[in-house]
This record gives sequence, structure tokens and C-alpha cells, in this order.
Amino acid sequence: MIHTLLIANRGEIACRIIRTARAMGIRTVAVHSEADAAALHVREADEAVAIGPAPARESYLLPDRILTAARETGAQAIHPGYGFLSENADFAQAVIDAGLIWVGPNPDSIRAMGLKDAAKARMIAAGVPVTPGYLGEDQSAERLAAEADAIGYPVLIKAVAGGGGKGMRQVEDAAAFADALVSCRREAAAAFGDDRVLIEKYILSPRHIEVQVFGDRHGNVVHLFERDCSLQRRHQKVIEEAPAPGMDAATRAAVCDAAVRAARAGDYVGAGTIEFIADASDGLSADRIWFMEMNTRLQVEHPVTEAITGVDLVEWQLRIAAGEPLPVTQEELSIDGHAIEARLYAEDPAKGFLPSIGTLEAFDLGDPADTGVRVDTGVEQGSVISPWYDPMIAKLIAHGDTREEARARLADALDEAIVWPVRSNAGFLVEALDHPDFVAEAMDTGLIARAGDALMPPAEPSEEALVAAAAELTGPAFLPGFRLNAAPRRAGAFLLDGQPIAIDFTDAPIADEAVDTSILISEGGQTWALAPFRAAGGAGGGAGDGAILAPMPGRVIAVEVAAGARVVRGQKLMVLEAMKMEHALTAPFDGTLAALNAATGAQVTEGALLARIEAD
Repeated sequence: MIHTLLIANRGEIACRIIRTARAMGIRTVAVHSEADAAALHVREADEAVAIGPAPARESYLLPDRILTAARETGAQAIHPGYGFLSENADFAQAVIDAGLIWVGPNPDSIRAMGLKDAAKARMIAAGVPVTPGYLGEDQSAERLAAEADAIGYPVLIKAVAGGGGKGMRQVEDAAAFADALVSCRREAAAAFGDDRVLIEKYILSPRHIEVQVFGDRHGNVVHLFERDCSLQRRHQKVIEEAPAPGMDAATRAAVCDAAVRAARAGDYVGAGTIEFIADASDGLSADRIWFMEMNTRLQVEHPVTEAITGVDLVEWQLRIAAGEPLPVTQEELSIDGHAIEARLYAEDPAKGFLPSIGTLEAFDLGDPADTGVRVDTGVEQGSVISPWYDPMIAKLIAHGDTREEARARLADALDEAIVWPVRSNAGFLVEALDHPDFVAEAMDTGLIARAGDALMPPAEPSEEALVAAAAELTGPAFLPGFRLNAAPRRAGAFLLDGQPIAIDFTDAPIADEAVDTSILISEGGQTWALAPFRAAGGAGGGAGDGAILAPMPGRVIAVEVAAGARVVRGQKLMVLEAMKMEHALTAPFDGTLAALNAATGAQVTEGALLARIEAD
């Protein structure tokens, strides 16, 4: 068995691997960037090694730094987690060449399945049904556009080396294809170093079904049933569950058998996921489910599979990497109940889900012993959410005897989540879990887009919560105004997250004593700070006066207009890259670009004035 394990990752997945390794008696080594020097995974590991500056390309994505750390600490094996170098075949080979154990599939399998076009060709040869599309070598814009026309709109443009929703664009008609292709290629090149794409038919009522597979070095392959990852926002998974709702035994057998064939076709060893897309317009059926791609690593959503099977997938990874056979046969695996996972992101739904950064001055996701909900996280109260990495801060996983029991348990836990002053999508997740279509198992990957504002949590706390908080803030020291022959009226001005608000709390019970500064209001998964209004303040320029401000820290990767140019409302002015995603900034109204303070390649801070438009 492995005695010392280096984890070439960070955050919640590093903490999760450490947890299993510790239970197995395995010593752990963490690596970290300068930005993560005080991170939770660094403190939980037995040893930690600094590997470079904050940008991932200067630390977590440098194989030589990680291999050096392994040699210096006497590590016997390297677990890559997910993301970063987890699907980098050259890194896997370098680990093996260094005489270390690679906790993952063979490099050849990663290469074979890592490129979507080659993987689909292999699946076709293995008799696995695939989605109609174009997988050709000709990558000219003209050929890709022609193939999209032939396939028929809507289509998906997908990065050949992509994953995680990056380098992917849905295109509704031919007029939008050229711009979408340019943006997709640019994002793919930045994320994967490869701008090649493929074209797929976009299924109009799609469900995202995936099957967890596992292989060992003794020729055994099993599946651990399916997951449904259909609740997505901009192709990024938000809520996942297992088993898939509406999956009958015959369809399950067909899909899972196809997944095992796919794994065998790649001589697969270790944990992997075969992803399918299903046309759910008339329910799930084996003849309307097609292979999309294979992920040659552990998935973010693996805990729901663990919950329904009772298996520790990381333990399996470590044992199989050490040469052991699979511990059970297919016949010994079964489904127990239902599990649902929600991804808690540091992002602000009210601002188009832009990433939110800062110190977690208040952070409480409840005690699993009380809520019955597993929490996988790499942060704690006092941790800093930086702009350098993915904004996911935790995963909450609920298990129950039925889907409804798991859904309600997860919604209740998220409803009571406290995350402040960093914004989170907890309130959005509560609304999604409570949406009638999700409750009724009538979802597909378009549900979130269709629901739109119905999933947006309230902008302010309820009146009851505001009144109670105002009363607690002021206490008996508040001096109410009065009228002759009338009961004293208790009302005042406050600041709710820095914005003035008037609250009448005449009927609220008087607190024993006033709170000195501010009080947190937590409701529906959202957290606000209420403070006494002591001084008036002014607001700076925003869209109303033509100022184009950076909504977050990031890097300007494209400037589409020049100073002095005429622009129209909605026209794209520039593109900002932050947390590995692109964000387009557009003109708020028709006018002239009077000032331009941004240049391609420039790093900008949140709130920086990038441009100013003078209205017609």
C-alpha cells in the first residue's frame, strides 16, 4: 500500500483526498501557491510544499515543481484530484517515469479519451451510440460553418480538449456562428492550450446522464450506476443527483453496459466517467441516449455515487493504483436511496453570477450531525476567496431514502447557510431545488435558463427579518419620537449592505441591549449586514452615467472598439477574463465612446473605470 501521497491540487478536493488517506493510514503532502499558503488543505496535510506564485500556470500547472516536491518529501504516489493536471497525459507519464505511482488511468487512456473527436471515433468502433456531429481535421471557419449548416441548428461548438463548460457555445442560427466560434476558440486556447473544436447537434430537451466506471489492472471493470447532472447554468453543472430520476431498469442496464464497453475500449484503469446526452422529450429511453465524452478522473459530483453505493471512491483509487483488484464484483453493487449534491459558488446571482472575492468573515454551513448533509469544502471562516481559482467554495450532499427526502434535506441546509461578505449562490440553489419542475422530475439542461428570474432569490430580507434585526440593533438606547396621545413610534434609517433603508419596528420586542456596529441577517440562503445609518454617502459612476466599470478583478483579453467610436446599446465593448471564464462588457445605451482606459492584456481591479460613453 502507498505510504506517502502527494496531492497535486488544492481546495475541497485536496481536503477530501486527505480525509480518506488519513483514514487509511497514509501520510499526505500538500502543495500550494503563495495565495494558498494559509489554506485549509495546507494545514490539514502532514506536510506542505510551496510551489510558486498565485497564478495556476506558475504553480499548480507546473509538473516540474510538483515532481520536485514529491522527491523532496519522499512521496511514493501522486493524486491529481480534478482540474489542473488531472487529465494531462504528459504529466501522468512524467510521474511514472520518475518511479512514482500515478493515481489515475494509464497515460495512453488519457490521450485516447481526452480528445473528444478521437474518443467518439473509438466509441463508434466499440458499438457505443454517439451524438451526431462533425469530428473532422479541417478546422477552417468555412468548413465548420458548413458542417453546422449541414447538421442543422441549434448546434454546440465544443473544444476538442475541453471540459467543465469551458470552450463551449450553443449557437441558435447561422448568423451567430462566426462570433461564437471566435469566442469558443479563444477560451479553449486559454484554458487548454488547444483551440480545436468539434460541432454537435444540440438536443432540444437534453438530460445529462453520466455513469461512474472503475477498472483495475487485472482486467476487471464495473459501473457504479448513473448520475443526473441536468441542472446546469451556461453548461456548468450546478446540482447533481444519483440515481437519475425516471430511469427504468431496462434503460439503466443499457446505459451502464454501454459505459462498461466504453471503458473496456480504452483499456481503462481507475475512476472514470462516461457522459451521455439523452433526448428526454418523451422520457428516458435507451434508443435516445448518446455518448458525449469520457472524463478520465474523479468527478466533482462523485459524492452522490458514494452516498448511494456506500463506496469510498478515493479509497478505491488508491488501492487500485497500488495494484490491488477491485474489491467487489458488479453483482455486489446496488443502489441505496437517493442523493443530491449542490455546488456552492462564491458568486453574486444579482450581478449576473459574477465571481465574488474577499475574506469569509462569516461562514457556516451547519453541522452535518444536525443537518444530515455532508459538506466537502476547502475553506473555513476567515479564509480568503481569491480571484485566482475556480469560485466553488463547497459542495453540500444530502442522502435520503427517497428523492424528495434528499431534496428537502438539502434545501433546508442551504436555506440556513451563512456566507458573508462574500456573495454566494446559496439562495439561487434553494430556489432551484424548490422549482416545481425540479420537484416533479421534469427537468432538462435548459431548466435554469427557462426559469430565469424565477430562480433569483429576493434582493432584500423579508420585512419580518428586517424588523427583528432593526429592533435588536437599537435596543433600549433608541430614543423614539412621539405624538400626544399616541403610542411611541420606533422607526429609523439603516444601511442594508451599505444602501440606505428605512425600517419601522414599532411593534417589535425591545432588545435587552443595542448592538454596537452591525448585525447579520440570514434568510433563504442569503446573508445581509444591517447597520445604523450614521452618515450619508455618495455613489460613484455606474451604467447610468455611461461609466463602464470592471465588475471584478481580471485581465482584459479583447477590446472590440476604439476611443471616439459610435456604439449602440448592447454592443460588446471588451472582454474580461476572471476565474477562468470570459465576461463581455457591453454599452448601456447608444452614444460615443468618449474615453477608453483599457488595453488588451491589462490587469484591472474591481471597480476600475475602463471606459465612458457619452449619450446621444
